Amino acid sequence: MHAVILQHHPIEGPGSLAPWLARHATTKQIVRLDDGEVCPAPDAVDLLIILGGPMSVNDEGEFPWLVAEKVFIRQIIDRQRPVLGICLGSQLIASALGAEVKPNPHKEIGWLPIEGLAVNAPLTLPSTTVFQWHGDTFDLPVGASLLARSEACVHQAFLYKDNVLALQFHLEATPELVQRFIETGSDEFVDAPFIQSPQEILGASADLYDAGNLLLEELLNRIIREN
Repeated sequence: MHAVILQHHPIEGPGSLAPWLARHATTKQIVRLDDGEVCPAPDAVDLLIILGGPMSVNDEGEFPWLVAEKVFIRQIIDRQRPVLGICLGSQLIASALGAEVKPNPHKEIGWLPIEGLAVNAPLTLPSTTVFQWHGDTFDLPVGASLLARSEACVHQAFLYKDNVLALQFHLEATPELVQRFIETGSDEFVDAPFIQSPQEILGASADLYDAGNLLLEELLNRIIREN
């Protein structure tokens, strides 16, 4: 299996996905779109993983590569390859499927609960606590199943055609990755209902990281089997 990972910012790497990829991918390619690298030929992709980033999917004037990236994502979806999108990646999937991406009423930053929804879909998400860092959200694409919501955000995750999974939150979070988020996003820590302090975030137990990492592996295994 050849896995392609689309990266949009130096600090937002694969996190806990790295060991999973080492076990399951025969080959992998990290495409640094922010460094001017371009997406490969769609037919070469067996699994596509789209990581997060601080920009909006609508910032095409500032980041013109977003246009080609969304076309590429749609090409992979149309080829019925498994796709995982995380945070910005989930919003890019929604946009590629024709749904609107827009500012959420609240920013969510920190370890916050989501509510898993009982849906008629090949996979479901549990109600759990996850690491969040986003200000935008997506409308639900036509044909997608909503998998989770939260108090601050109606659309937290969706599944499209059994093998395209979009997650607003960061199940790939590791302590090192979260530390880098905090260092580079310090200006976002304001007094708001769904923004935790750096101290609260860094005080999270190892169990929260482990549970999220394990859930992400289970979800990846599911969308690959469903393909």
